[in-house]
Amino acid sequence: MKLDRYDFRILEILARDGRITKSRLAEAINLSVSPCWERLRRLEKAGVIEGYSARINPRAVLKRTPVWMQIELKQHNAESFSRFEQFVRDTPEVTECVAVGGGVDYLVKVEAESIDAYQRLIDEWLVSDLGIERYFTYIVTKTVKRQDPPLVFDEE
Repeated sequence: MKLDRYDFRILEILARDGRITKSRLAEAINLSVSPCWERLRRLEKAGVIEGYSARINPRAVLKRTPVWMQIELKQHNAESFSRFEQFVRDTPEVTECVAVGGGVDYLVKVEAESIDAYQRLIDEWLVSDLGIERYFTYIVTKTVKRQDPPLVFDEE
């Protein structure tokens, strides 16, 4: 799907304010309401816009301790990676996991009720058949910045 400057502007505005009215959105991108609405529906239908939601501050609702981990697996084969990744997907305390190149295999973010709860979780991981060779724990003391990347439209 080819996106033009109007599409990118719609996405940029919705990323900041998903509750904007159709008429305000149309006004902001300098189109009438009908063509703006058609573009919006096309972006939704194509899966560019996956949905609308509120960004909830989890610390305002739940007391959680964020912990980042570096994890290296014992074996580096498809089966080991697949088993570990499925286990991570099935663990609700894991809120983010990325496979990385370099000296470790994964960076994992765990949101636990406490440091003790985190340690109990890791103890379970170590006695399971996950194949963790080594891990490093980093306790988050402060979030400095958290945001989605900006949508940049390159007009050529």
